[in-house]
Amino acid sequence: MNSNSINKSLVTNLLALLLVLLGLALPGRCGEVLLSTGFFALSCALTNWLAIYMLFEKVPGFYGSGVVPARFSEFKAGIRQLVMEQFFSPRNLEQFFSTAAAEAGTDSLLAQVVDKVDFDKAFAGLVDVIMQSSFASMLNMFGGAKSLDPLREPFASKMREFMLQ
Repeated sequence: MNSNSINKSLVTNLLALLLVLLGLALPGRCGEVLLSTGFFALSCALTNWLAIYMLFEKVPGFYGSGVVPARFSEFKAGIRQLVMEQFFSPRNLEQFFSTAAAEAGTDSLLAQVVDKVDFDKAFAGLVDVIMQSSFASMLNMFGGAKSLDPLREPFASKMREFMLQ
C-alpha cells in the first residue's frame, strides 16, 4: 500500500467524531441533529471496522471471527465457481464472441489478411519439407520438386478456403 494514500476509515471516523463534537458544542435543535447524526455515523463506522477486522482476525469469545483465514480455500473455490458459472458460461462466451465479431467485422478483416498471405512461400516451404523427407527419392523418379508445381494453385485456393471457414 502506498504510504501517501489516505486511510479512508480514519477519515470517516474523524468526520463522525467531528459531528459529535459539533453537536455537543452547538445549542438547540441544530446541535441535537448533529449530535444524533454524529453518534449514528460513529457507531456505524466503528461497527463496520470491527466486522471487517473480525473477518480476518480471530477475536476470543466471538463466534465466527477469523472466518476468512480459516476457510480460505473454500472461499477461493466458491469465488472461482461463481466467476466461471456467471461470467464464463458457454452461453455468455458465445454471446460475447458473436457480438464482438459482429462489431469488429472480423470476417472482412480476416478476408483482408488472407488476401495478403503469400501462399507461394507456404507452398515452397511444403515442397522443401517434402524434399527433405523420405518421399524425396520417390518424387525424384517423377521429376523432383518441379513435378509438384501444378499443385501450387490448387494448394493456394484450398488454403484460402480453409482459412476463411
